[in-house]
Amino acid sequence: MPTPPLAPTELRLAASTDLDALASVDVLRLLNEQDRVAVDAVAAILPQLAEVVDLAAERFRRGGTVHYFGAGTSGRLGVLDAAELLPTFNLEPGRVIGHIAGGRAALVNAVEDAEDSEADGRAEAAGVGPDDLVIGLAASGNTPYVGGALAAAREAGAYTVLVSSNPHAALAPLADANLVVDTGPEVLTGSTRLKAATAEKLVLNGFSTALMVAVGRTWSNLMVSLVATNAKLRLRTVRILREATGLDDDEARALLAASDGELKPAIVASLAGVGPERARALLDAHDGSVRAALAAASTDSSLRTHNPAQSRTP
Repeated sequence: MPTPPLAPTELRLAASTDLDALASVDVLRLLNEQDRVAVDAVAAILPQLAEVVDLAAERFRRGGTVHYFGAGTSGRLGVLDAAELLPTFNLEPGRVIGHIAGGRAALVNAVEDAEDSEADGRAEAAGVGPDDLVIGLAASGNTPYVGGALAAAREAGAYTVLVSSNPHAALAPLADANLVVDTGPEVLTGSTRLKAATAEKLVLNGFSTALMVAVGRTWSNLMVSLVATNAKLRLRTVRILREATGLDDDEARALLAASDGELKPAIVASLAGVGPERARALLDAHDGSVRAALAAASTDSSLRTHNPAQSRTP
């Protein structure tokens, strides 16, 4: 692969040339000002990102998988996003997978040369299939590990996406969708753990949250797929059920117990006036979507019972 031109993230930022002469508060102000550049850069690519979300949702419903590939900070962000989806949305393991150059060791210790292996990227993407969607994360847009993964994924028929901060990314031809989050030079020259990484985190937050909304893992703006794995989350589960239905604390706890601790069937049972088992059947028939299950219940007069909480349906 020929040597790519210098990425914008490697250029010097004129506003920070006196960085080491600034007071700490002024360093922080400068960093904060530049963080706003990252937010605006993400806003500029939202229409493209929305298309990626919709394509991912189609593939996800067919049983496809989303894969993130990155090195260093980019790889860690991908692994972080994938890991946090499991408890937040009760996502099954293996549906969104983060891959980092250098493997698990690279999560806590820098394995700097791992990103240079195109072969490792290809090997990591060996299990990708035609229903999958693969997102390469590379601030420079030139990382060989990411390039190997994108190339292998494209050969397998997967939909490929590149997220970079380089309008002239060498890997762009390997991507069906090239998302350029143009954050420009960093406050500390070349340190893409700053605003380039902030932009990547925002893209991942937006992509995965919108994907989970699209496939019915939320209802209204509530985390109804939440897995209550600790005391804080168990309290949150009760609070969400109360907010969704208008039940008092004791009623919410009793309904959750009857619903095996699962929020979705508890919400449908309360708002549709049915038992938890019928609520679960309605959810199963509508891909787990609370909104669709409630709509189906409302058209079946045999399911309707008086329930004052029904008026709270958004």
